[in-house]
Formats: sequence, C-alpha cells, structure tokens
Amino acid sequence: MISRRQFVAGGAAAAIGVASSSANSQAAWPTREIRSICPFPPGNGADVIVRFYAKLLQERIGKTIIVENRPGAFGNIATEAVARAKPDGYTIGIMAASSQLAAAAALFRKLPFDPVNDLDQITTLMKLPFVLIVAGDSPFKSVADLTAHLREQGDKGSYGSAANTGLVASELYKAAAGLKTVEVKYKDPLGMLNDLWAGNIGFTHLDPVTILAHLKSGRVRALATSAKDPFQALPNIPSAAQAGIANSDLIAWWSVAVPKGTPADIKSKLEAAFNDAVSSQEHAKFVADIGCDPFPGNHASAHELLVKDIQAWGEYVKLANIEIM
Repeated sequence: MISRRQFVAGGAAAAIGVASSSANSQAAWPTREIRSICPFPPGNGADVIVRFYAKLLQERIGKTIIVENRPGAFGNIATEAVARAKPDGYTIGIMAASSQLAAAAALFRKLPFDPVNDLDQITTLMKLPFVLIVAGDSPFKSVADLTAHLREQGDKGSYGSAANTGLVASELYKAAAGLKTVEVKYKDPLGMLNDLWAGNIGFTHLDPVTILAHLKSGRVRALATSAKDPFQALPNIPSAAQAGIANSDLIAWWSVAVPKGTPADIKSKLEAAFNDAVSSQEHAKFVADIGCDPFPGNHASAHELLVKDIQAWGEYVKLANIEIM
C-alpha cells in the first residue's frame, strides 16, 4: 500500500516534471510550424504584406509560417481567432493594427475581443500616412492654393472618401482650414479617382499603395500627407505640419500580436526576430516600394501606441460623424 507521504511526494515530483517539461518546451520554441491568421483574402494587396512578413519570420526562426486567410467582418473574424487561440507561441497575427485594433475599438459597439486585454503586442513593423491629392491637371500646387479655392466654394465644394481613415484625414484638414466642404462617399477608390479626374470632387485622401502609380504618371498631384513628420518613402510630399495642417498626425501602422498569456520568453524571441527583419535591406526596399517607412519598435512601444490610438479614434469618430456599427 502507498503511504500518504509517498503519494504526496509522488504528486509533487509529477508536478515538477510537468513544469519542467513546459519550461523545456518554451525554451525549445519553435518546434513546429506557426500559424499567421490573415484578415484579408488571398491575393489581396494586404495579404501580400502579411505573406512578406511571414517569409521574413520563417527565414529567421527556421520553421514554416502558414498564412491562414480568414477574411470578413472588417477583420474582426481573424483578430478574434488570434485572441482566442492557445497562447503557446504557435498562433500570431500580422495585422494593420491601427485599423484592426485601434479604429475597431471606436467603430464597433461590441467587439468579440478586447484589443488591449485579449492580445499582447510584439512590435511594430511599418507605417504609412494617407496622402491629400488633387487631379494631376488641377491648378492647385499647394495646400494653401486648394484651401483658398475651397473657402470660396463654401458648401458647394466637395471631397471624396472611400475609407474611414481617409475620411478622418479629410475632416482634420477641414477643421484646420475652417472649410465647409461636403463629403461624397464612395464604395471603392477607383470610382472616387474617376470623379476626381472628372472634376466632380476637389480632393481626397488615399494611401500611398493605391496612388503611387498615379503619382508617377502625373494623373494625381500630392499636396501633403496626414502625418506630422515627413516620410522617408515620400520625400517630395510635405508633411501635414509642413503644409500648415497643424492638427493632423494620422498614420496607419502594422504590428504583430499574439494571444494574451503567451510566455514571455517566446514573445521576446518573436520581438527579436521581427526587429531583425525590420532592420534588413530587404524590408527597407519592400516598404519603400509601396510608399511606407520601416517602423521598428518593441512590445512596450506598440502597446503604448495602441492605447493612444484607441483614444484618438474615439475623437476621430466624433469629428467625422462616423456611424458606429
């Protein structure tokens, strides 16, 4: 018969063994493939970005990164999948955090996840502004030119919006300049650009990825970015501050997140791997080619930025009178 002392001692040994096994498993991470949950459909431009970062991570940790596409619900399906995954380091989210997390917190009455408390930030990856553009044959060569014209037009002037970030950027400009320009909503950027070229709207804000080819061909002219500071990838475009839009410092940014409770040593390894990737020449060229800048950071700076942007988006929703979903 096993005595109580033997039973307790055996149980303690077993517990120590389990803890030791868990610690060894963490130390050996990764031992198998890792899933990166992607909120975009395959082949989408943003999906290409996710796969690029997955490739850089794979090269640095020596394990396969499987990109699992779960589009829908404005990215909430994929984000929830990351948040609800087992926190063992084998599920990550490479995401446009400024929209999937920060903006989502303000745009939805009820999210199926908490952007701050259900996820741990690993680090930031890249950033991009929105760009204030007019038609390439427009007489306006600066924000000051455009502002003078729009003031004369009053509420007869109009601008286009096809996404909430572009809408907010335009409303920040309106507020700074004291304009009464009216918003015209579009379902997609192409229809909006066609109306810009036809002279039906005066200006819009779009991301660099969408407009770079049109900038190079001269079909659109960039007057300013929505960011306070200049962007290395857009050296010939004034920042919002340089153009006199003093209230605007709006950027989109990408980061990596994991389920809350992922072991600290695994998070540290992910942070080191991604920061090494972000500092590479391959990464610098990739982001420059799409009008973005590298955005190195760490878990603390990413968390701080997320909290700050959630608060900012609460104000943006009011400014732009965006309907909460």
